[in-house]
Amino acid sequence: MSTAMNFGSKSFQPKAPDKGSFPLDHFGECKSFKETFMKCLRERSFDNSKCRLQSKDYLECRMKYQLMAKEPLEKLGFKDLVEPPPAQVNKESQN
Repeated sequence: MSTAMNFGSKSFQPKAPDKGSFPLDHFGECKSFKETFMKCLRERSFDNSKCRLQSKDYLECRMKYQLMAKEPLEKLGFKDLVEPPPAQVNKESQN
């Protein structure tokens, strides 16, 4: 009987989704980015290497609206599409 009385006192601790699982975009905040990416894929026979810019834009939108965890774009495979910080650009141009 004591277990029934303790049942209500346990608290639920929500857990973040596993990496790679995304909540649905219920409000369509990133729908235009998704459509642009999907159109690019269809036009290029689903060769995703030719749609990297659209993919980056879509993931940035998802991070902006908290539909996925914020990750540095370099970790997501977009190092070549990310502009270096202004301080680094200045140092490189001085050499």
